[in-house]
Amino acid sequence: MAWLTHYRLAVRELDLSPGERVVDTGYGTGLSLPLIEEAVGPTGQVVGVEQSPEMIELARLRVSESGWTNVSLVPKPVQEAELPEGLDAALFCLTHDVVRMPEAVANVLGSLRPGGRFVSLGPRQWHAIFEPANAIARSAIRRSMTTFEGLHHPWTHLEAGSTELRVRRLLFGWLYLAVGNV
Repeated sequence: MAWLTHYRLAVRELDLSPGERVVDTGYGTGLSLPLIEEAVGPTGQVVGVEQSPEMIELARLRVSESGWTNVSLVPKPVQEAELPEGLDAALFCLTHDVVRMPEAVANVLGSLRPGGRFVSLGPRQWHAIFEPANAIARSAIRRSMTTFEGLHHPWTHLEAGSTELRVRRLLFGWLYLAVGNV
């Protein structure tokens, strides 16, 4: 499972400690949940936000089978979710549609405590001169996104809401990893 390597990298970049409180936006089937739960431990809190009923059911099964009592799943679009205040960190992993919605980004970053951390990992498009390669990449990710808007610089709304943002390119530039603070 190649994506799991990227999930691990993203969670590692959050630099979580036991007892911290984290929101995982658009968690899908919950691949990142075990990584976050392990990092924050039983005294920490994980809040997952997802709007797809199919994905929520798969993640609920994962949570139930693991016996986690510190993981809560919110079945709403990220921009509408009521999040606890003062969270320590936020994860946006393969959630291009979410990071391209200013309201969703504002909701999540607004739930973080001052100095709170966030990480975003997702696809990005190369410069337009590489359009044939970009077209191949878009066809590969089409099923997991509703928009390609902002694919050249997906992190712009995160950047606007942060005090500091560092962006790295991964996988020959097809992915980005943005790490920031509020």
